[in-house]
Amino acid sequence: MKDIYKNQTLYYILAPIVVALWSLVVWGVYLPGAEGKWRAEKSQYNKAQEIMADILALDPDRIEFADSKATAAEFDYAKAVENIASLCKIPSRDYKLSSRPIVDSGGQKSQSAHVALKNVDITKFAKFLSTIQLRWAGLQCVKVKLTKKKGLPDAWDIDLEFKYYY
Repeated sequence: MKDIYKNQTLYYILAPIVVALWSLVVWGVYLPGAEGKWRAEKSQYNKAQEIMADILALDPDRIEFADSKATAAEFDYAKAVENIASLCKIPSRDYKLSSRPIVDSGGQKSQSAHVALKNVDITKFAKFLSTIQLRWAGLQCVKVKLTKKKGLPDAWDIDLEFKYYY
């Protein structure tokens, strides 16, 4: 049995056969599979381009947020709430902010704040909440309380509790 491994003819015949079979497997199996995956990813990319164009058409202000992320700014509740409220067309008389000092517990810094929105319709509130959380990844809305104004069809007083993790 050991003599078969010493036979040079085996290597001269077996090596080209193995290379030929490997190239056939690559050509017949792996190449079509890779082409199918490429087509699937290309179609997903085209769908994503359409969705991004729709989002951009509906909310062009998101580009400003993408540009502002290039410069890392220190988080400040006053600036964040003011910017997002003005973006959502909520006048400064219709919101009140009270923030607490930064707390360090177990090596994790955090800061809490209370935002009260007065006489705001539900679409402005939804845009405010989604935009502020989109802009600041470390910001979490801990509590939301909605109180409907009597006699008005779409007017709400909203109390929000936020917590920002540094």
